[in-house]
Amino acid sequence: MSRWGTVALAAAAVVATACSPSAADDAAEDETTTSTTRTPRITDDSGRPPVTFDPCYDIPDDVMNAAGYDANEKKPADMPMGSHTFLGCRYSGTVHIPGVLARYGLIIMAGNVTLEEELEKNGAVATATTINGRRALREVGANGNDECTYVLEADFGIILFNRLYHKDHAGPVPVDEWCAGLDEFVETIEPLVGA
Repeated sequence: MSRWGTVALAAAAVVATACSPSAADDAAEDETTTSTTRTPRITDDSGRPPVTFDPCYDIPDDVMNAAGYDANEKKPADMPMGSHTFLGCRYSGTVHIPGVLARYGLIIMAGNVTLEEELEKNGAVATATTINGRRALREVGANGNDECTYVLEADFGIILFNRLYHKDHAGPVPVDEWCAGLDEFVETIEPLVGA
């Protein structure tokens, strides 16, 4: 039976139990069966695992605000592809250094592709690493200048943290600044991801 089929059966069992006279007694005896898993906003028919981490909902706003991103202005940035799915969230940085930095733009995307598929796609700019012991990739300039991406492995696929440095000056941003501090930010978010 598919994972979605199992979820549907579990939901039907909960409804049937809630209608029985002893539902309150059963719930009081076993509160550990309560699930907080929510149905993903987007799914696909690829047979890949459903994306169970939603960056717009599973990362607390206070964590993002403390990291220098405006959680009040976050915007969904989903990418349903048919053969795979990405649930995304776009943030703007609040840090502004006149003459140096206008702000950072950040997109966090959780997708049901594998770390190996991501490495095959961006292997020319990717370096294998770990974040809090979790397998990861660091990609510098995969889509152009002033950009850095960290990719974490998850049980359903991967989570990408893509940051774009919006400079506030003429001339290039040194490559060693593209990823500056992003690893520490990803280390902060990693425990929220689950397995």
